[in-house]
Amino acid sequence: MSKIKIGVITASDRASKGIYEDISGVAIQDTMKEYLKSDFEIVYRCIPDEQDKIEATMKELCDEAGCCLVVTTGGTGPALRDVTPEATENVCQKMMPGFGELMRQVSLQYVPTAILSRQTAGIRGKSLIINLPGKPKSIRECLDAVFPAVPYCIDLIEGPYIETNEEIIKAFRPKSK
Repeated sequence: MSKIKIGVITASDRASKGIYEDISGVAIQDTMKEYLKSDFEIVYRCIPDEQDKIEATMKELCDEAGCCLVVTTGGTGPALRDVTPEATENVCQKMMPGFGELMRQVSLQYVPTAILSRQTAGIRGKSLIINLPGKPKSIRECLDAVFPAVPYCIDLIEGPYIETNEEIIKAFRPKSK
């Protein structure tokens, strides 16, 4: 079996121009290295906050690169340039609103501004796309909340079997009958 591919997209005008370091994309990659026991590779992109570029990059990572999971950071707030959820909705066949609902619920335990977040998730073919916030601390809190369901979701869309490092995060899969 070929190596599992995980896409990481940072949507940031400034990071994509090298004005500042993309610490959010790095935080996602570091978290995946902690979470996953399966052999995997990261397919990373840092792009501007432009809806057409975000959509094209999601399509590329899902359809061409074969990523079973694409995790985005940036562009989920109410600012005019925040268009990652719209891009996600445009490229997905099915939306998975429970991901965003849980991430907001968890984030509200720490900051009242979590209600401004528009994170979501969806399915494109055999890929799960999850939008995360832009701050590394929030990224980890949100991933800790939703990731137990991610491997089973990928099973259900006929993606590769993903094993987690159960000392860090335990994947939930219903017991077989």
